[in-house]
Amino acid sequence: MTIKDFVKTRKEELKVEFAKFKSVSKFVIVQMNEDPASEAYIRGKLKDGSELGVNVELRKFPLDFSHENLLNEIDKLNKDDSVTGFIVQMPLPKQIDEESVKLAISPKKDVDGFHPLSKLNPCTPQGIMNYLDHEHIDLLGKNAVVIGRSNIVGKPMAKLLLSRSANVTVLHSKTSFADMHRYLENADIIVVAVGKKHLIDDKFKFKKDAVIIDVGINRDEDGLKGDCINNLPVKLQTPVPGGVGLLTRLALYENLLKICKGEN
Repeated sequence: MTIKDFVKTRKEELKVEFAKFKSVSKFVIVQMNEDPASEAYIRGKLKDGSELGVNVELRKFPLDFSHENLLNEIDKLNKDDSVTGFIVQMPLPKQIDEESVKLAISPKKDVDGFHPLSKLNPCTPQGIMNYLDHEHIDLLGKNAVVIGRSNIVGKPMAKLLLSRSANVTVLHSKTSFADMHRYLENADIIVVAVGKKHLIDDKFKFKKDAVIIDVGINRDEDGLKGDCINNLPVKLQTPVPGGVGLLTRLALYENLLKICKGEN
């Protein structure tokens, strides 16, 4: 099943679930940027919320908003009983410390799953795991390679794969191309989350039944491109666009539903 079909099917199921919490499911998106990718992502989140019957509110603050003022707004959201959960859309202006913002959000309302005390997983890794499970991709004892070590994708992705008893290797900018070749040709699952257009191409060798998850979003004059070239000779490769971004948005509402159910 394609990612678009999977997301469509799961949305129908979530819509039924959210109907049970219609009076309490309020989701707030805090925006403090004019980043085109963020704007598109937020439009997608608002569209998803409308389709799922969730009350979604966008609160946009000016770019020169101070760090202290933003923390005050977060504190208000933490204390507002009418707000089920919220996120602060990244990136943030240079005067804002992103890590302290993540820590300021109550774990009970942290839809992104970024707070260290949150019981929810970050949306991109969780969305990927949901899709791998749906596609019946066996992880037990398999060789998984994660390229990228960010706190939002790479590290939590490796942790989730390890929790499912995969053999996990994390590669990064300091990994030599010779070593990258060696790891990739033995990999069963490959997650690429670097943000470098077409880093992975047909110069690499892969197992024919390997699965490649392309998290990268890179803009050029021809549109959006992934971290991998298209049509690599593997069993499954997620597209860009129309791939992991949809899974991330879906997982965001999966997390919101868990908060509604008190599973956080």
